[in-house]
Amino acid sequence: MASSTQSKKLRILLFPFFASSHIGPFTDLAFHLAAARPDAIEAIVAVTTANASVVRSALARRAGAKVQVATYPFPAVDGLPPGVENLSTVAAADAWRIDAAAWIEDLMRPAQEGLARELSPDAIVTDTHFFWNADVAAELGVPCVTFHAIGTFPTLAMLNLLFGGVHDAATCSSVVTVPGFPSPDIRVPVTELPEFLRTRQTVPRAAGDRSASALGRCLGLAVNTFSDLERGYCELYMRNGYAKRTYFVGPFSLPSPPAGSSSFAGDSPCIRWLDTKPAHSVVYLCFGSLTHVSEAQLRELAIGLEASGKSFLWVVRADTWMSPEGWKERVGDRGMVVTGWAPQTAILAHPAVGAFVTHCGWNSVLETVAAGLPVLTWPMVVEQFITERFVTEVLAIGERLWPEGCGVRGTKTEEHELVPAEAVARAVARFMEPGGAGDAARSRVKELSLKAHAAMEEGGSSHHDLRRLIDDLVQEKTAGAGTMAVSDT
Repeated sequence: MASSTQSKKLRILLFPFFASSHIGPFTDLAFHLAAARPDAIEAIVAVTTANASVVRSALARRAGAKVQVATYPFPAVDGLPPGVENLSTVAAADAWRIDAAAWIEDLMRPAQEGLARELSPDAIVTDTHFFWNADVAAELGVPCVTFHAIGTFPTLAMLNLLFGGVHDAATCSSVVTVPGFPSPDIRVPVTELPEFLRTRQTVPRAAGDRSASALGRCLGLAVNTFSDLERGYCELYMRNGYAKRTYFVGPFSLPSPPAGSSSFAGDSPCIRWLDTKPAHSVVYLCFGSLTHVSEAQLRELAIGLEASGKSFLWVVRADTWMSPEGWKERVGDRGMVVTGWAPQTAILAHPAVGAFVTHCGWNSVLETVAAGLPVLTWPMVVEQFITERFVTEVLAIGERLWPEGCGVRGTKTEEHELVPAEAVARAVARFMEPGGAGDAARSRVKELSLKAHAAMEEGGSSHHDLRRLIDDLVQEKTAGAGTMAVSDT
């Protein structure tokens, strides 16, 4: 638990949602805030007890990180065993329980507010789920900033669909067009929309309304993105009136890890194996921390990778995985399977890797852009299908692994058709061929990579926005102190 003694530094308390894909970027934001003004800023990441290790693991990869961790209790939730507090560790069938609980103010606010009052922060940075923290901050007399761990494109798409009558459109059409977006038109099959957009449930809509209202009361919105990546969509936040101020402060996968931490990745068996492969010869596959892939689909994927004839490094999210009989012997040294943690940023940056098969999670999108690596997309859940369209149709830095019209995909597990091995083999082999679609996408993503690095360097757009955020918070603290001094006299 962080100390409750008020320091002379600007104390910033950050509340991420209960998923590693959110906790990681929040921890990175805390690190960058503290590193920007180490003598003036104290950053504290607030998580439930079981999630503290996720923060500490993220900090361990940041040399010299001066970030504190504070904990509060996770409430009892029907159907969840004690200690299960993260979407990455919960059983697939129970993941909805964590997500649903996170939006319930009566359930979550007491512990978060109690911690905030104990630590007396000068500012609160909150995930969008915890809309009540805008009220908590107001009661404490400090500013609140909402931080989005996903990009402006998918977030705006979901907001515009939520408030643009998607339910009515979905009842009479199998495909909806995202309203209020610049060209190109973004068309999404109803089966590929997040579930809360596909139903008439009142709780998510009410929570969405309150979340949007809370954002309007906050000092502003910070996003893990950079202006040159989502130009046009970034400006829409202000024009649509969703936020008073915006700060685009990413990608947090840059700058590269310091020498002290990169040596750990160099000792990884993955990196040693990649060192033996020619440039751009390996396809890397990883579907993130939230995705549960069926045994049948894993089998088709394995057979497809074998048939592609290409070298591959595949991260399988499973404690144990039984490959098809004789598969490992037939593949030999051409393939490597990892069933635990893998140093993804180091893998993506390795010259042997030629393409990334990704689920289109926002962190992975930023990491592949930072590394300048083209992608084959295979979205699975929530907003990933929307992000896929940004990657393939707007940025044009990759292609769908399973082409449109080949089968049904959906955000509900039972709707997914099995992607056959033949489709996997065909897509991988074609994309990895020299002079083909992969090379064209690589040329485009290399340009974005240069812009990502420039954004985080001193004087870059994200560097500027981070310091503007700090200056605004300092100004709010100074103004609050001045008001208190006047009232005291």
